[in-house]
Amino acid sequence: MNLSALDLNLLVALDALLREVSVSRAADRIGLSQPATSHALRRLREVMGDPLLVRAGARMELTPKAEALREPLAAALAQVQSLFAEEGFDPATSRRQLTAMIPDVCTSILLPGLVHRLEAEAPYVRLKLAPFRAPGMMTPDFARALDFIVGYQAHDFPGFHRQRLYVDSDVLAVRNGRAGARRLSTIEGFLAARHVAVVSRGETIDPIDAWLTGLGLKRDVVLTTPTYLQALEAAARTDLVAFAPSRLIAAVGRDMGLRRVEPPLDTGHDEQDLLHPARLNADPASIWIRSLVLEIGRGQA
Repeated sequence: MNLSALDLNLLVALDALLREVSVSRAADRIGLSQPATSHALRRLREVMGDPLLVRAGARMELTPKAEALREPLAAALAQVQSLFAEEGFDPATSRRQLTAMIPDVCTSILLPGLVHRLEAEAPYVRLKLAPFRAPGMMTPDFARALDFIVGYQAHDFPGFHRQRLYVDSDVLAVRNGRAGARRLSTIEGFLAARHVAVVSRGETIDPIDAWLTGLGLKRDVVLTTPTYLQALEAAARTDLVAFAPSRLIAAVGRDMGLRRVEPPLDTGHDEQDLLHPARLNADPASIWIRSLVLEIGRGQA
């Protein structure tokens, strides 16, 4: 059989003919004229080398080959149709697993609200957090596994679309009862304090120290950690001072016994973005989870 002589319309016509065993009824089923359906049957007979439908008195009958084609052809057309059908997504019943990459600085801000919403609206959806990687450490296979990323504005992930999630500012965190906390709001008190720095994976310096160097200043860093939560834990149990985003301190500071202190210098804004792969731009599940993250992130600003 010459497959190049077949097209989808011919297969649809064949399916109708096999179902109805009648040219006129098949024509009505697929919305063609009877002559056009008869022409399709002639082409099918030529291509397949079989009469397919034969007359038996006043009615038509299927040949053995046509009879054998009925179920396989119906199943094949159903699969083809599913390829082009719009994929639906019902959060209440979906069992999809979503994979995200969220930096430490954002997990305490976003995850509690996100988990509560998933429990209430999508009890069977599963969320997996992947270890955070800077753009230079991203591999194609790792990127393909991600449904969304939360990242700094400076993080440029090729192939991902970006939306602003929220804007924050950095403040100082110290333990409740720490002596001289008020002096930290002065340049002299700030420079005299002992600090904990945060140098994330893939970075070489805490952005605060890079910024201070540009001003000709240097703080006394006695401890360096890879995450903000570790830095806050250190500040909560010692007299060390930690620079951290304001919203993170608001989320965890009370439970950790921390208080915030305004720094003597304006460090600018901490901008976090929501990124998703371009290939998922129209995916219903991706649209749903993105809207949820944006609502939670912006709602807490």
